[in-house]
Amino acid sequence: MILVLSCIAIKINLCFPNILSSLKTLPIDGHFNFEQLHHAAKDFGNRYSFLPLAVLHPNSVSDIATTVKHIWQMGPGSDLTVAARGHGHSLQGQAQAHGGIVINMKSLQGLKMQFHIGNLPYVDVSGGELWINILREGLKHGLAPKSWTDYLHLTVGGTLSNAGISGQAFRHGPQISNVHQLEVVTGKGEVVTCSGKQNSDLFHGVLGGLGQFGIITRARISLEPAPEMVKWIRVLYTDFATFTRDQEELVSGESTFDYVEGFVIINRTGLLNNWRSSFNPQDPVQASKFKSDGRTLFCLELAKYFNRDETAVVNRVRRPFNHQWKQRN
Repeated sequence: MILVLSCIAIKINLCFPNILSSLKTLPIDGHFNFEQLHHAAKDFGNRYSFLPLAVLHPNSVSDIATTVKHIWQMGPGSDLTVAARGHGHSLQGQAQAHGGIVINMKSLQGLKMQFHIGNLPYVDVSGGELWINILREGLKHGLAPKSWTDYLHLTVGGTLSNAGISGQAFRHGPQISNVHQLEVVTGKGEVVTCSGKQNSDLFHGVLGGLGQFGIITRARISLEPAPEMVKWIRVLYTDFATFTRDQEELVSGESTFDYVEGFVIINRTGLLNNWRSSFNPQDPVQASKFKSDGRTLFCLELAKYFNRDETAVVNRVRRPFNHQWKQRN
């Protein structure tokens, strides 16, 4: 048994130099990093840590396709896996590749966004682009994506590989419901354009597919006119039944808010003091009713989009529920 294990170990060790040398000779514009790898062995979940063999920093989609095709041609005997990594916000190691290749998608951020203005506006962006950058550039054209995530410093390819769910999903669907077209590098290293009408199986498989059907390198995302202003409201609850009843009523209404999201707060870390500072002093809110005694609170976060000429109408939205609330324009 010891002899057999020793032989296996020798065979694996002999394979590594061949794999490394073959990667180093690939005709790519970017580069591989074989030394500084520990950052690619971590993610937001902080539950798993898998060290890769190398990290690819691509300068183009062709670099990704060339690398994936090379690994495909090596066959299953190489045991190499590939993982696309944006900002590493996966929870269970999905952006890691144990002994494999991690592709740093942020290296593609420099690719130019292309905005198309008209009745059905959209933007073509790199899969490595951050949503916050799309927002900033889109506002220059008076446009914004229809559906967001709460945290915008995430890559397009990362959220589209999951779903992209936030407070606008009840109205527009998640982010994956607002994509017209994708450019994908398949597991064979082919660069394929897909949509609901072209290569539709790949299109629907990749969207929300957790990176198992291909790597999103470019996306065409639906846009809408950006509002000039937003009325932002938070409503606090101590009763779960009332909390869910109000939330269901809001998401089922036709002309209520544009953003509705509910979440749970464990009120034990002085959160209340931070909230009190953002209450409008003119609002007779008795926030002291909620003491930091470890109780569970429930919160609805609401937003109404409007333009300046609608300010008077929107300001009539006053105290929609009999609960502690705060607002900000």
